[in-house]
Amino acid sequence: MTDNYILDFLKEDIGNGDHSTLACVPESKMGSAQLLVKENGLLAGIELIKRLYTLYDSSLEITEYKKDGDVIKVGDVVFKVTGSSQTILTTERTVLNILQRMSAIATLTNRIVLMVKDYPVKILDTRKTTPGFRFFEKEAVRIGGGTNHRFGLFDMVMLKDNHVDYAGGIKEAISKTIAYLKSNDLDLKIEVEVRNFEELDQVISVGGVNRIMLDNFTPNEIIAALRVIPSSYETEASGGITIENVVEYAKTGVQFISIGALTHSAQSMDLSLKASFS
Repeated sequence: MTDNYILDFLKEDIGNGDHSTLACVPESKMGSAQLLVKENGLLAGIELIKRLYTLYDSSLEITEYKKDGDVIKVGDVVFKVTGSSQTILTTERTVLNILQRMSAIATLTNRIVLMVKDYPVKILDTRKTTPGFRFFEKEAVRIGGGTNHRFGLFDMVMLKDNHVDYAGGIKEAISKTIAYLKSNDLDLKIEVEVRNFEELDQVISVGGVNRIMLDNFTPNEIIAALRVIPSSYETEASGGITIENVVEYAKTGVQFISIGALTHSAQSMDLSLKASFS
C-alpha cells in the first residue's frame, strides 16, 4: 500500500518526463547529493525515502547519518545518495516534500509530548490530514511520540455532534450504532462526543460505549466531568487545545488529548538536497 502512494507521488511530479533534467544532464552522468538540515527539529520519513529510491532506481546507494526519530540541528547531513544524476534530480522535490512535511509534524508532536510527559495522558492525532498523505502524516505523529487515533471512518465508530443531531439524540445514536454493529458482525469501539454536561449524563445513562470525548470543555469543566464518569470509560479532551494550553488539559487527569493541529498546522521543516562533489 505504501509503495502505491510513493509511486503516485512520483507520477504526479514527473508526468511524461523530467524535461529539465533530460534536456541538460546526460543519462550516463553519475553524481552524489547530501540532504542538509537548515532548521532544528526531529527527523521523520527517512525509511520512506529509502523505499522511494529503491522503487525508482534500485542502483542508488544511500549512506545514512541520521534515522527516524533522531534530533537534527542546522548543518547536519541526514544522508548521502550516490548514483544516476538524472534520478537524483528527478526525485529531489518528492523526497524533500515528504521529509519536510513529516519532520515538521514529528517535531511539533514531540514538542507537545515532552511538555506533558509528567502526566498520564496520550497525545492523539485526528483525521484532519492532507488527502492522499494521511498514512505519512500519522506515521510522523507516531515517530514524534504521539499516538494514532483511528486511521479512517472504517476502524472505529465516532459519534460526533452532527451524528447525534441527525440521529435524533444521544440515546438514539448509541442504540442504533450498537444494533448496526451487531447486525453487521463488526467489532469496533464506540466513541461519543459530548458538548455539555447534559449530553454527558445521557451517555452515562445509556452506556454501551468505550470512550467519551469532552468537546470544547475547559480544563475546570473536564475536572468536574471526570468526577462523574465511571472508570470503565476512556476519556478524551478535544477542541481548542493548543501548544499554549495543552499542559493545563493534561493536568486534569484526562486519558487522551486529541489535537488536529499536529497535522493541519505544522509548518514544513527547512531541508535541502545539494549536489556533493566530495
